[in-house]
Amino acid sequence: MDPRVQAHLAASAAEQVIHVDEMDQPLGVTARGDMHLKGLIPRCTFIFVFNSQGMLCIHQRTAHKRLYPGCWDVAAGGVVAAGETYEQGAERELMEELGIARVPLQAHFRFFFQSEQSRLWGGVFSCVWDGPVVMQPEEVAAVRWIDPCQQWQRDGECYALDSLEALHLLQSGYTGA
Repeated sequence: MDPRVQAHLAASAAEQVIHVDEMDQPLGVTARGDMHLKGLIPRCTFIFVFNSQGMLCIHQRTAHKRLYPGCWDVAAGGVVAAGETYEQGAERELMEELGIARVPLQAHFRFFFQSEQSRLWGGVFSCVWDGPVVMQPEEVAAVRWIDPCQQWQRDGECYALDSLEALHLLQSGYTGA
């Protein structure tokens, strides 16, 4: 494995993150690498990046990601770090993954997601961006723009289930519990 990727994975695993209960109440701080092993619930962000024509930027996750490796993700985002709000985490993740900074974020809702692979509380945001996208090579393998109102999923491709759920809720007009 590329030494840059190994260093990124080690730093990511050591990152201190918030864990919460099923009602999104903070329970404490732990190393990100321990979150899944201990079955803890993190706070995560989902940022939908649209351009001014309404196209949605989706990205392919790198093959070494723990969750949904090599799959397409319809939202930028990630785990909220200790000491961050959902919005601060969203701003940081948007800059890290796609190189997008200083863009107004619209907050939409929070939701609880649970699957066989993970449990999380997600904060959903969106923004409009017509500038360049700069992929973080340790986390993003490719990007493409899709029309979210048309059939865009391709046969043979896998997709991150948590961000698909967030997109479905956003498109359905969900505003939170």
